[in-house]
Amino acid sequence: MIFFIIAGEVILNAINVPLASFQIAGGIILFLFALTMIFGESKPDEEMKSIDSSNETAIFPLSVPSIASPGAMLAAVLMTENAQYSFMQQLQTTLTMLSVMVVVLILMLASTFIHRYIGNSGASIISRVMGLILSSVAVNNILEGIKLYFSI
Repeated sequence: MIFFIIAGEVILNAINVPLASFQIAGGIILFLFALTMIFGESKPDEEMKSIDSSNETAIFPLSVPSIASPGAMLAAVLMTENAQYSFMQQLQTTLTMLSVMVVVLILMLASTFIHRYIGNSGASIISRVMGLILSSVAVNNILEGIKLYFSI
C-alpha cells in the first residue's frame, strides 16, 4: 500500500494512464468484488468451508489480498494525488491508512473470539451488508471517474 502511495501516480503517468481511467477500472473491480460478497461465495464463506471440510488446523491468511485490494490501491493513489493534495495531506492519508492497518491487524488477531460471538450466520450477514456498502463506494468511484474523464 505504501508503495502505491509513493509510486502509484508516477507509474500511471509513466504508462500514460489518466487517473480517471484508473478510477473507473478500480471501481469496476471493486464492484465485482462487492457482488461476490453479496451474492456469491465470498472469501469468508470459502474459508469457513475449507476449515469445516478438512482436517487442516492451519488457517492461511487468505484475507491479505483483500486488505491490499485494487480498491485499496485505488484509494491510496487517488487520496495522494500530487496535483490535488499537499505533502501534509498526503502524510495524513498515509498515517490514516497505517492506523486502519493496525485496526485490521487487531481484528484479525481477535477474529476467533469475534467469530465465536457472532457465529457463521452473523459473519454471513455482515459480509453481505459490507458488500452492499462496498458496491455503493464502487459505483461512486466509477461515476466520479467518468465525470473526471469527460471534464478533461
